[in-house]
Amino acid sequence: LLAVSIGDGAPTGNYGYTNSGYSVYEEENERLTESLRTKVSAIKSLSIEIGTEVKNQNKMLSEMDNDFDSAGGILGATMGRLRTLSRGSQTKLLCYMMLFSLFVFFVIYWIIKLR
Repeated sequence: LLAVSIGDGAPTGNYGYTNSGYSVYEEENERLTESLRTKVSAIKSLSIEIGTEVKNQNKMLSEMDNDFDSAGGILGATMGRLRTLSRGSQTKLLCYMMLFSLFVFFVIYWIIKLR
């Protein structure tokens, strides 16, 4: 190592960084850099997890959309049958169906009231 002395007789190894306080700043910068690197790594892993969760949620929403579409198709077909039934001359059957619906409604109401 080369030790050069300044006018006051103190050796200035490492180009005088030790005496001027630059090494303290370098150590602080290294510590802050490492802290920043740790935080960036944590944010990166968190963003990857968020991306994975978003993909899973989008997949579930797509599946729910398909399920609702199929349920809508079934409901549409049922409503079509009911329209066909109501247009026909089968008023007796329609009356029975309405009475059955009222019966079911009152049974459910009675069960709920007993609780």
